[in-house]
Amino acid sequence: MSTVVWHDVECARYAADLPVWRELASREAGPILDIGAGTGRVALDLARHGHEVVALDREPAFLDALRARAGTLAVETVVGDAGSFDLGGRRFGLILAPMQTIQLLGSAGRTGFLRSVAEHLAPGGLAACALADAMDAFDAEHVLLPLPDVGHVDGVSYFSQPVALRDTGDRMAIERIRTVVSPGGARSTSENVIHLDKVTPVEVETEARAAGMRPIPLRVIAPTDVHVGTIVVMFRG
Repeated sequence: MSTVVWHDVECARYAADLPVWRELASREAGPILDIGAGTGRVALDLARHGHEVVALDREPAFLDALRARAGTLAVETVVGDAGSFDLGGRRFGLILAPMQTIQLLGSAGRTGFLRSVAEHLAPGGLAACALADAMDAFDAEHVLLPLPDVGHVDGVSYFSQPVALRDTGDRMAIERIRTVVSPGGARSTSENVIHLDKVTPVEVETEARAAGMRPIPLRVIAPTDVHVGTIVVMFRG
């Protein structure tokens, strides 16, 4: 339960990219494969717009929550690793990897991801992957911290406060303090760190060519008050 709640608090409210995924889905033949689907932020939105979606994630708890929320929508869930997945020869007209999924994989995982994408794209199909735009390192001693992400479930309040973004060489470390406040006011805290690979669109395009795909012009999603911008790298099968 807690992993689902924290995923929802920290990820599920982001919506600046949804118009791009909707546009691509309206132009490409289905079905759609959503990689790193989480609890369904993108998959459920596209299904509500009439698209058939397969949602892949390595966390069964996320997919359990997604199925519960999907109801009668045309969403299928598959437990699998973005760095190496095999859906038994199935092909998709559109494959999406939102929310910097490919920056969680490392170099070897990204290579496996792109090979798997190439194997699952229909002829002429489109793949689109999100990369975080340039991120400036910060910590609590040098900048005013962004507001925390907040969620409330069954009377319990959840606060996720970004406290630092550190350059660790080939990766960026996003550090957060997670706080849980019970209905009676009891408070507990824990630390959480996520690492994102520092990889450029040109590097991903080069790797996609090596996997047998053809890069096409990228898209840019502007930053919001609380989120960095996103570069969407795209390629055809």
